[in-house]
Amino acid sequence: MGQGQSSKEPLAERIRPDGGVVLLTVECQQGVVGPDSALPELAAVARASGALRNVARLVAAAHEADVQVIHAVAERRPDGRGANSNARLFRAAARLPVQQHSGSTAVRVAAPIQVADEDLVVRRLHGLSPLAGTDVDPLLRNLGCRTLIVTGVSANVAVPNAVFDAVNLGYTVVVPADAIAGVPADYTPAMIRHTLALVATITTTDEVLGCWKLPRTSPGLSASAGLTGATGAAGSAVSRS
Repeated sequence: MGQGQSSKEPLAERIRPDGGVVLLTVECQQGVVGPDSALPELAAVARASGALRNVARLVAAAHEADVQVIHAVAERRPDGRGANSNARLFRAAARLPVQQHSGSTAVRVAAPIQVADEDLVVRRLHGLSPLAGTDVDPLLRNLGCRTLIVTGVSANVAVPNAVFDAVNLGYTVVVPADAIAGVPADYTPAMIRHTLALVATITTTDEVLGCWKLPRTSPGLSASAGLTGATGAAGSAVSRS
């Protein structure tokens, strides 16, 4: 059971496919988690921990359940124009043998994740966050998103950035703990427990998949069921302010 959940029902309601939920993958690109990664240690942990496979499972299930998927990709122009250089991380990344150049294979979503025609791919040329200064937030609002499920890498930088920014923007955030990865491997569970659990609902891939397989409420089965269904429908129709 996910932290902060007293039962499965609250999570199931929060991530109901027709209730304004979006799945976000963070930097799950070939040049980061693929075989020829610029960050081989991170790529190895993402694969060995099962995190990358779980992201792929969530994406596949989202496609099946008609849940919108957004892939957030970090890239850089070959000439570096507009890229950050104001932190050690950016300067180190600029010297790596594998570069996340726009249009290269490095910035394609990595296997085994499958990208569907209806998925949105948002590419950023600057910063640390998949949300700040990108198209992700306007897209989420246009999609009627209320709950954002955050997956991917890394638990060191981009994932917490995404979670904090989403919370600050008013979204409810859900994090499947086994679908994110960072280095060293034992850093991720500690960061989740002491940081992300304070602002997000922590769950697992299997719990999310189980919720998406639950039958949707059919109003009219009983007076109480009808009232519950009507209340839920009214709540999901209210747009975020």
